[in-house]
Amino acid sequence: MDYVLLKDLIGEMNLEVVYLSDDVNKVKIFTTEISRPGLQMAGYYEKFVPDRVQILGSAEWHFLRDMEAEKRYATLDKFLSYPVPVIVVARNHQVFPELLELARKHGKTILRGNKSTSKLINDLVINLGLSLAPTETVHGVMMDVFGIGVLITGKSGVGKSETALDLITRGCRLVADDMVEIKRVEDTLRGTCPELIRYFLEIRGVGILDIERLYGVGAVKQFDYIDMVVELEAWEKGKEYDRMGLEEESVEILGISLPKVTIPVKPGRNIAMIVEVAAKNNRQKRLGYNAAEELDKRVRHSIEERRKAFDNRSEL
Repeated sequence: MDYVLLKDLIGEMNLEVVYLSDDVNKVKIFTTEISRPGLQMAGYYEKFVPDRVQILGSAEWHFLRDMEAEKRYATLDKFLSYPVPVIVVARNHQVFPELLELARKHGKTILRGNKSTSKLINDLVINLGLSLAPTETVHGVMMDVFGIGVLITGKSGVGKSETALDLITRGCRLVADDMVEIKRVEDTLRGTCPELIRYFLEIRGVGILDIERLYGVGAVKQFDYIDMVVELEAWEKGKEYDRMGLEEESVEILGISLPKVTIPVKPGRNIAMIVEVAAKNNRQKRLGYNAAEELDKRVRHSIEERRKAFDNRSEL
């Protein structure tokens, strides 16, 4: 999303509403950057960026407190004449009467938080970062497989939800079924589920299951970071499938490349167990150990040793 509506930010953040402007439903925030307008309180506006969330921390608050009432009014009047989206007062400081009066005059929303300025800025940056992050929705299942975020994809009816249910019974956690909302947060991909269908799982022949109620809160997770993609596809007779794992697949989502494993599905295969092993194997690769490469190295070493032994016998 290119912007965040101020009303949505207020709904997400646990902040006291001191004054709500009439156009709060229309005010948009386009950046994750936060400003502390200390220089503006001192009268310097040359490099002022007014479209950011503005926070009055302890330094700014005490600076304004020590001003005479008339000067404080003039200072805040000029500040609020700029198109600032919202002013947040940190540390539960008292809101100056002049600030409240001028907020009504200029139509600016005033919020207040009880946290320190740095913690408040951190919370706002995280919230705005998630809301403004590039987003993509994919059809699939998202699971936390013993600490590995696995996105399971495949055509409809291939068995993604059944595999997820089997993984849940093995101790894994459901993040999303059917629709996975993916956000790029810096260099990571964060997967979650639309709130409307969160923790519900559809099993053909059974119907809709509420996993949280059936298996408890330990069987679900609100979000997870995607470490790998597993694609399920119907087994095709005659098709060559990777048996060694030396040729690693990858898939790109929102500009980030992820390792991918393609698992052919046919009756008799325990797909959940294979997905679990694939996740654990992926973790080993991330830690620097690749079983396929290790076996290939041993085989090559064995062949080389045999070749040397043969050459030595030939010389004799």
